[in-house]
Amino acid sequence: MKKGESVDRALKRLKSKLDSEGILEEMRRRRAFETPAERRRRKSRTASKRHRVRWRYQSEGQDRAEAAKEAAKDKS
Repeated sequence: MKKGESVDRALKRLKSKLDSEGILEEMRRRRAFETPAERRRRKSRTASKRHRVRWRYQSEGQDRAEAAKEAAKDKS
């Protein structure tokens, strides 16, 4: 808590930090057993969201660098 900050504001800051790091989501997920099929479904959903965001902010230079990296990986 910062000096002179209200408790409500500090709680809001803490909750937003936990949310941005994914801690609350992981805690909810670990409450119950997750079957392997559910795990695959969840991972594919999050991967598609992650890739969508990645491609939105990627420039041409990054595209070329990533393509070169993939080509080098394929050669080895």
